[in-house]
Amino acid sequence: MSASLPSLNALRAFEATARQRSISRAAVELGVTHGAVSRQIKALEEVMGVSLLKRGTRESVPTREGEQLVDGLSTAFNLIQATIERLKPGPLTLSCSASITMCWLIPRMPGLYAKHPNMEIKLDMNYDRVDFTRDNISVAIRNNTFEPPKSAVIRPLGTEWIGPVCSPAYLKSISLKKRKDLSNARLLATTTRPNAWTDWLAAVGEEERAPQVHQRFDHFYLMIQAATFGLGIAVVPHMLAIDDLESGRLIAPFGFAPGKRQLSLWIAPHLASRSDLKTLERWLSQELREGLKRASLFGR
Repeated sequence: MSASLPSLNALRAFEATARQRSISRAAVELGVTHGAVSRQIKALEEVMGVSLLKRGTRESVPTREGEQLVDGLSTAFNLIQATIERLKPGPLTLSCSASITMCWLIPRMPGLYAKHPNMEIKLDMNYDRVDFTRDNISVAIRNNTFEPPKSAVIRPLGTEWIGPVCSPAYLKSISLKKRKDLSNARLLATTTRPNAWTDWLAAVGEEERAPQVHQRFDHFYLMIQAATFGLGIAVVPHMLAIDDLESGRLIAPFGFAPGKRQLSLWIAPHLASRSDLKTLERWLSQELREGLKRASLFGR
């Protein structure tokens, strides 16, 4: 029976191309040349006796027959991956932004390791789309501005709360008592979320206008650091500033409001049954949900 099956390499080349919608991207993923992938797919089409791929200048998309084949192949390769993971479980990889990693995750990881000393976690500081297999991601923290993989196991966490924060000294220096006093403040922002001020104004029921921003930073953690040293006032997600707020390094003069972003965990389907991933999932869910609850009360 096995002798009648097409080449496994050819099937893998086709599945990667259909998923990536590109022979070139599939070649990069598989570590081979563009020509090698193209030849494998052509040979597979000859064996199957049907056209599997519509080749274009920008994209290569599956035909109707190709869609049927790739659905089965994706299931099969995920099953193979899951079986390997169960037999040879490696460390889990958690994907989240650099700001979440630095401001929220790392300060809490000693508590996780104290409870589960045998757990091993690798960090992936990416905040974009996820391919669990290609990127070797076990679980990701994302908001609803990103589209999850179709196969992802989704665990909704709740609404992200946002609000302006600044240092106590800066608050005294500008006498910030009402929202209209922000016109006299030095506003900070990030390039990763340029509309944060407008989002917060909408969240508190103010007219949506674009306030003048005086300085932009590449990441939230840089902007938060600037705010703690009195360079201005910044709109941030509560979870990123929670430790600085509780230590008194930052103050939230107007509290926090629920924004338009929803947080979720994305879990790799072939790892969802692993006991260590379930432990990590429970810990992340508990810590994140607890933080979101505290945001509704902090600074009110």
